[in-house]
Amino acid sequence: MSRDLPTALDLPMVDPLPAPTQKYFDICMDKLGMVPNVLKAYAFDIDKLNAFTALYNDLMLADSGLSKLEREMIAVAVSSINGCYYCLTAHGAAVRELSGDPKLGEMMVMNYRVADLDARQRAMLDFAAKVTTESRKVDEADRQALRDVGFSDRDIWDIASVAAFFNMTNRVASATDMRPNDEYHAQAR
Repeated sequence: MSRDLPTALDLPMVDPLPAPTQKYFDICMDKLGMVPNVLKAYAFDIDKLNAFTALYNDLMLADSGLSKLEREMIAVAVSSINGCYYCLTAHGAAVRELSGDPKLGEMMVMNYRVADLDARQRAMLDFAAKVTTESRKVDEADRQALRDVGFSDRDIWDIASVAAFFNMTNRVASATDMRPNDEYHAQAR
C-alpha cells in the first residue's frame, strides 16, 4: 500500500477537492488535528463521500436516545466481532475519550463481554452482536430485552442502524486494507 493512499486501492482523492469538501476537511483538521483516512478513502468519488458522511453524521451525531458513547460502543463491539482494524483503532479511541476510561476502551476492542457494563449497555451490545453474527435470528424476544432495560422502539431502530452501518463499513475497510490515521493510536490513553 502506498503511504499516500489510505487503502490498498489506487483511488486517489479528487484534486482539487470541491470547495464544500475542502471546507469539511478543513473543519476536520481544526477539530481533530487530521482528516480521517476513511474520508480520504471515499474522496475519489465526491458523491460516495457525501453519501457516507451524511449517513455517518446522521447515525453517530444526530439526536438520538442513544448517547454518543453508546453509539461508539456499538461501533467497537461490531468492529471487534468483524476484526476491523481501522474501526477498532478509530472508534476504540473515541470510546476511550468519551468514557474517560482507557481500560474500557481496550476491553471493548478485545471483547465487550469482559467490560464492566450496566444492564442497559450489555443488552444494547448483545443485540448489536446478534445483528452482526446472526441478524436473521433477531426476534421479538431480542427487541423486548431492550425495552426491558429502558430502550424505546426508536432507540432499537438506532441500535440496529448503527450496528448495520458498521457491519458495512467494516467490510469495506477490511476489503480495501484501509488503515487508520497514526494519531488515533495515542488518543485518550
